[in-house]
Amino acid sequence: MTSKTTAIIYHNPRCSKSRNTKAILEENTFDITEIRYLETPPTKEKLEELCKLMNVRPVEIIRSGESLFKDLGLNIKDDRTDDEWLTILVDNPKLIERPIVQIGNKAVIGRPPENILKII
Repeated sequence: MTSKTTAIIYHNPRCSKSRNTKAILEENTFDITEIRYLETPPTKEKLEELCKLMNVRPVEIIRSGESLFKDLGLNIKDDRTDDEWLTILVDNPKLIERPIVQIGNKAVIGRPPENILKII
């Protein structure tokens, strides 16, 4: 008996994109580890790892359209280091783009949900 591949999804179940992404994983018979990142935010180290796997800088996974982003006085063009952006994301998980799916040593943002087909 072969074991199924595990997919880790960092998501918010209230988000339709997150639900649709999870459904694609289920349709492709993955074992799913669901991390509700608003309740259990990833560590700075985990976010850094995910960014490396996606080949993006932390500023690229920020939900800059969130009112919280503006309330904090942030701007995408701010002169901040990757470490500073990671700290902002860890302290304010609502700003993390969702969903993020990791399968093995690959990760992608499921926006649109079909993006995850690139790593399946």
